Amino acid sequence: MYYQIFKRFPGLIFELVDYRPEQAQNYRFESVEVKETAFRIDGVFLPPAGATPRIILFAEVQFQKDEALYHRFFTESLMYLYRNQSEYDDWYCVVIFPSRSLLPSDTRTHRIFLNSNQVQCIYLDELSTSNQQPIGINLMQLTIASDEVVADKAKQLIQRVQLESTKSLPKNEVIDIITTIAVYKFSSLSREEVEAMLGLTLDQTRFYQEAKAEGREEREVEMLKVTVPLLLQTGMSVEQIAQQLSVDVKSVRLAAQENT
Repeated sequence: MYYQIFKRFPGLIFELVDYRPEQAQNYRFESVEVKETAFRIDGVFLPPAGATPRIILFAEVQFQKDEALYHRFFTESLMYLYRNQSEYDDWYCVVIFPSRSLLPSDTRTHRIFLNSNQVQCIYLDELSTSNQQPIGINLMQLTIASDEVVADKAKQLIQRVQLESTKSLPKNEVIDIITTIAVYKFSSLSREEVEAMLGLTLDQTRFYQEAKAEGREEREVEMLKVTVPLLLQTGMSVEQIAQQLSVDVKSVRLAAQENT
């Protein structure tokens, strides 16, 4: 979820920390693999071309207790810096927790980082929830809202987005994220119940369109698994089956291979 939020709105990270580069909205968020190690860093904000200074931000969103968090996060970040020394002038780390209760108990081992101005911990439950906060902050806080209030908060945020959406936080993109959060939090509800709760039609959102497309693809795969072997037994070629079923040849071949 947070990967999608940061991927669509990389500038949001700068609303959480005390750093406002001039090209904040032009940063790109990537999941990068550090060469020659088994580490994969899920959140790295890379500066745009021509940025001065070139500042890299490493971000970690931690929603469960993990005593090894600091060991892993700082090791991965420093390894990336070592392998890419020519790509940056400075760096920062941001760790986002829903609350302080998930902090690792060992803060002494990494005190050189935790007590420096290069590392900042954010606690979502300690941020103001008022409408005076940027929309992006309220969007992140929605992920930790209780089931009792999340519906009202989602509707209020949708109404606010309708009025205040900007180029950096376009309306449709934000509503897609709100819809995704609501659907995951209320997975037991029907589509109609979620629509009534949010006051919108899911057909209009990218999340529903993608989910519907995924469902259609799954049904097509299952259909091919049954149909392709039967048609092959009649003597039809893979190409003829693909033409008959109006699907691509690759899909027919995959279905045929699974049944051999």
